[in-house]
Amino acid sequence: MFGQKSTVAALAAVALLPFTTVLGQVSEGFENGWDKTAWPTYAPDCSQGGSVSLDSTQAYSGKNSIKVTGAGGYCGHIFFGTTKVPSGDVYVRAYIKAQKTLTDSHVTFITMPDSAQGQKKHLRIGGQNKILMYNRESDDATLPDLSPQGVATSKSLPANTWQCFEYHLGPDGSVETWLNGAAVAGLTSKPGVSNPNAAQWQRSSVKPKVTAVYFGWESYGGDANTFWYDDISISSTRVGCL
Repeated sequence: MFGQKSTVAALAAVALLPFTTVLGQVSEGFENGWDKTAWPTYAPDCSQGGSVSLDSTQAYSGKNSIKVTGAGGYCGHIFFGTTKVPSGDVYVRAYIKAQKTLTDSHVTFITMPDSAQGQKKHLRIGGQNKILMYNRESDDATLPDLSPQGVATSKSLPANTWQCFEYHLGPDGSVETWLNGAAVAGLTSKPGVSNPNAAQWQRSSVKPKVTAVYFGWESYGGDANTFWYDDISISSTRVGCL
């Protein structure tokens, strides 16, 4: 059994690691660079034009972030991420900076392989109609519904400023989302809780079971954008904004 001094030393050593996994939590600020083994790139099917790099000119905290330069069209997609995902509740927090605002076109900046949907299917977070939304690849359902009423319940993603983006995927099928600490009503779906703007999403009994979380860019039209990611946390409990 460790003595008190040994325990304190061990905890201090863990705190200094650039990539940590403690009590089901993964966190990374990229201050010691980009560990491509822990955070590999991901580009299913094809990759033409997009790139991922360590950027020492942009950071939410410290000196580094990961820069994703996304090209237009599906094959211009590129992501980086981790398969170290909790098996039950999944809480993700990332600081995100977009070079351009979201347009009417359908795009993705977080993609997650989802075994509940089937092989090679993803739960995606991105935008359409200028607002943040979820998209389920297997049936193309969106959260919220892209009606005028549904669009009004979501939020835009401001350009050229760091945004604290958080979400929760529950084993019961719950989806919760926060932007800068404030809950986004249109990006919330819970069993037994009425959401008049989630009809399309709730028509399915699929309960997300994601096996990885990847950050980057995917465009289904011609939109190109650059995103930066910093201070990422993936945990079984909510971490919140720094």
